[in-house]
Amino acid sequence: MHIAFADDSDYEYISSRDRHIPENLISGKIERKEIYILRDGDGANIGWMRYGYFWDNIPFMNLIWIDEPHRGKGTGAEVVHFWEEQMKQKGFDMVMTSTQADEEAQHFYRKLGYKDAGCLILDSQPLEILLTKKLDHTV
Repeated sequence: MHIAFADDSDYEYISSRDRHIPENLISGKIERKEIYILRDGDGANIGWMRYGYFWDNIPFMNLIWIDEPHRGKGTGAEVVHFWEEQMKQKGFDMVMTSTQADEEAQHFYRKLGYKDAGCLILDSQPLEILLTKKLDHTV
């Protein structure tokens, strides 16, 4: 698997699959290098990860998507570790993410060292769990 910053050639792949972001925001995230594209050994797209900033100063992982045939092979953990390293290099001490209480992703993030930090109660969705992880700069 190869991780790269998404570029304009990845726009169609992402916009046709990502239902959690308005399409008009994708290009700006690509320009700011806030989307990583995941490719298999043959160079075919197999997923992406995008992030933003909570309170404009804490890196917040918004979404990891891995196409079904490539799930369960460590790709998700690999891109999370890659992102965490990128955020460390930018000088951040902590990162965040969230997941709905009815999703299995909460267990994935906890295995990667994320700790529960609170929740959001929204009218139309299950409880949203906020998770944080302190980045170790001594490694």
